[in-house]
Amino acid sequence: MKVLSLTEPYATLIKEKKKQIETRSFKTSYRGELYIHASSTAISKDSKANKVLMQELNGIPLNFGYIICKCQLVDCIYMTREYVEDMKKNHPQEYICGDYQEGRYAWILEDIMSLEVPIQAKGQLNIWNYYTESEIMKFMENIQYGWVDKNNHKHDNEDENYADDYQLQSPQEILKNQIGVCWDQVELERYYFKSYDPIHTYFIVYYDNQTCPTHTFLTYQKKNKYYWFEHAWEIFRGIHEYSSQEELLLDVKKKFIEKELKNHYQSTNLILYEYKKPKPHLSTEEFFKHCEQQKQIKL
Repeated sequence: MKVLSLTEPYATLIKEKKKQIETRSFKTSYRGELYIHASSTAISKDSKANKVLMQELNGIPLNFGYIICKCQLVDCIYMTREYVEDMKKNHPQEYICGDYQEGRYAWILEDIMSLEVPIQAKGQLNIWNYYTESEIMKFMENIQYGWVDKNNHKHDNEDENYADDYQLQSPQEILKNQIGVCWDQVELERYYFKSYDPIHTYFIVYYDNQTCPTHTFLTYQKKNKYYWFEHAWEIFRGIHEYSSQEELLLDVKKKFIEKELKNHYQSTNLILYEYKKPKPHLSTEEFFKHCEQQKQIKL
């Protein structure tokens, strides 16, 4: 879905149909369905000081950090001096709910409808895309398990050259190559999930002085539930729900021990790290180091 983020109270004013024009310093060619997101940014001092504006809310609660309604973006009008004067004279309520100056643009909104269940999301600049979990899983269906070497050659299995020749792909490269191991796929998932808050990415590794089996995975939270999003690990492909983050991580650990280590392991050699976004094109050794410098999770 296409989404536009606004600071409060302007997003809620649109939701309440007290504001049907969004004023911007730039134009847009987009027309069609548009969802309105109330950013988590605090109300500005200027807005708070505008008593006429704040009276429009009349006790209506605000919605920081949520997609709260949808509408149709039907036009984008360049503001001439005459347009600004007409809005000030003939549409006073709309005028106080926007920034009307010659040279700016009026985005015209129609068919405003509140969402029965607001969607928690992290805002972005301009018009941005919000993807549901099922949509993201569908996008991932086209990604084959495998890797790309330093010479951009594709490999469908982790052969003897993997440790020396692998390099981490960017999301754009994964989409182009349509292939990636779990390390790569998590970065594509991170790209699709960037409007979710919070998300976490993890690196589980068993140090056996030989192959060092690993797995990376992404988790996210919605309200009071926790979700493990898995595509690369085919036998567990899907979206798994848990009551707590600890329950989630313990389950992934258990599955890793059973399926990857065949229950033969020393607990001191099994480590779980939570890691932040890495730079693209890291080698195998560099990716290990990146994860190992991050937060170690005790379970």
